Amino acid sequence: MQKITTCLWFDGQAEEAMNHYTSIFKNSKVLSVMRWPKGNALEGKVLVASFELDGVPFQALNGGPQYKFTEAMSQSIDCKTQEEVDHFWTKLTEGGGEPGPCGWLKDKFGVSWQVVPEQLPRLLQDPDQAKAGRVMAAMMQMGKIDIAKIEEAAKG
Repeated sequence: MQKITTCLWFDGQAEEAMNHYTSIFKNSKVLSVMRWPKGNALEGKVLVASFELDGVPFQALNGGPQYKFTEAMSQSIDCKTQEEVDHFWTKLTEGGGEPGPCGWLKDKFGVSWQVVPEQLPRLLQDPDQAKAGRVMAAMMQMGKIDIAKIEEAAKG
């Protein structure tokens, strides 16, 4: 049984975010939705929802405006192909998301994501320091990671 679940704190967008994320990731589903009870000013709105993204558990909480997302906490997506990188980058930046440097982005809710092709960490950890340095320099010039360009940089 999973003992750690990421809880994302929203200001009224928990249900929208959950539905958005489960539409992007394969093998994802809504597990439960708890709404504010009758008589509450927020009656019928989501209080907390549980869902899975590709089998990984998450919670979405409508906790209010006190806290905002920052880059200090991000979700990292491991991708096998450029097609996957492109898919996640496009879907997570659409509707008001912001592309960032080096494979990072913020989605329209302010959640930070890293879209990482599996080739990148392998090439950055190459024992050949010159090769790893070229890959790092190439990555530093990118927003969305281009696998062909980092492999080209590795070759010199």
